[in-house]
Parts: sequence; structure tokens; C-alpha cells
Amino acid sequence: MTDTMAMDKQSLIERAKTQMQQHLGAPDWSLREKVALTCRILFAQGHDSGLAGQITARAERPGEYYTQRLGLGFDETTVGNLLRVNADLDVLEGDGMANPANRFHSWIYRARPDVRCIIHTHPVHVSALSMLGRPLKIAHMDACMLYEDVAFLPQWPGVPVGNSEGEIISGVLGDKRAALLAHHGLVVACRSVEEACMMAIQCERAARLQLLAEAAGEIREVEPALAREAHDWILQDKRSQAGFAYYARRALRAVEAGAEHPLATAATA
Repeated sequence: MTDTMAMDKQSLIERAKTQMQQHLGAPDWSLREKVALTCRILFAQGHDSGLAGQITARAERPGEYYTQRLGLGFDETTVGNLLRVNADLDVLEGDGMANPANRFHSWIYRARPDVRCIIHTHPVHVSALSMLGRPLKIAHMDACMLYEDVAFLPQWPGVPVGNSEGEIISGVLGDKRAALLAHHGLVVACRSVEEACMMAIQCERAARLQLLAEAAGEIREVEPALAREAHDWILQDKRSQAGFAYYARRALRAVEAGAEHPLATAATA
């Protein structure tokens, strides 16, 4: 039997990764179900701002993606009322129209073939930092999944319904998973819906921690090598999937009597 008390840290990390592959599971939700669940999860996590914000995911056919219908809040989004649109935001499936601000999502998808899901929201604490013109500071273990992975756009280009805003936002994002947009909010671009959802939750939590810490004193930086180690550890696919499943269970338990279930397939009138 292996004596783990004598193993070095890297060996223990690899051992734990193997165990996670064996033991961490999640329901086999469809892509549309994951998008609808993400809307409900982020609503519960304070990412709602009326009709502002978009969640998109690449659809099965190239150049197309799923998104919510303009006019519905995150808490009203279901599998049945999602739209499938093309890069020009023409609706290919579903009723209604996409948010015109989705245009900058098309720019990100074109620039980043690795990105499968984009989240754009205006959560309170991220928005407060954006008003101050402050980049996000990563100085807590939980937030290290964001370390060196959050860009900052210092100048607000205006309402992002034009192509110039798409060029600017996709450009500042570069190869990172997220960006804080001054005077605006948050954009997350990730390899999966689950990863994007977990990143968005943590960005808002990190912003809240930053504002609380800065009100009390000066934030102490973390050791870069340790932060990178934590970044890679937290951002394992299995951990993202398990974390998403946990928040999805919470969202599903919180569905009120009479409210439309997020996994309902009949479109909302």
C-alpha cells in the first residue's frame, strides 16, 4: 500500500487528479440545458442586471451559437426559449431576437477558435471596480483560478452594438479567459459552459473580496509560482464540471412553485 505521507506534492497532485477522473461526475446535460442552467445560476449569484448581459455557446454547426432571447431575464430563460443565431445575429431557431450587444461575441468566437462559451454580465462588485477603473487583483487561493487570466480594458468604447467594440473587446481579451471592462462589466470566454460559469462566479466573488480588503488596508500579493499552481489545479475540467453541477443543483432546488423550470422545452409565450 502506498504511504502517501512520504510522497512529494507533485505526486500527490497527480494522484488526486487520477482520483477525480474516477469519482467526480455530473449529469449528462445537453448544451442547451447547460446554457439555460447557467442563466439561472448566475441570476442567483447576483449577475442579473435587468435585460443586460448575454450568455452564448457555440452550437453544433459552425458559425452558429445559442443565446437567450432579448426581453427575458436570466431567471426566465429556459431550454425552450433559447435562440440559435448566426454571427450576424439572424435568428435560425426560436422566436424573437437576440440582444444586439451579442455582436462582440461573434468577434470573440472568430478570434478564438478555442472558446466554446462566452458570458457577459454586469454584476455589482465587478461593476463597482469598473467604475473605479481598477483591474481585478488576485490575492486569495480561491481566486487563483483567475491568476494572469483576466485582462483589463481601461477605456469604455460605448454601447457594444457596433463592430469597433467587437474589435476592441476581442483584442483586449487576447488569449485570456476573462476581461474586466471599465465602466461596463465582465466578459468571460472559456473552453466549456461549465468553465465559463465557474470563472464568472469567481470573478464577481474576487471583486467583492477586493473591495472589502481595500477598504481595510493594502492587499498583499501572492507568490506567482504558487498562484500559477493553484490556477492550474482549480481549472481542471473535472473540477469545473463538478462545481457547475453543484450550482445547478442549487438553482434547480430554488425553482419556485409555478415558476417555469429552466429545463422546460416548451417556449415561453
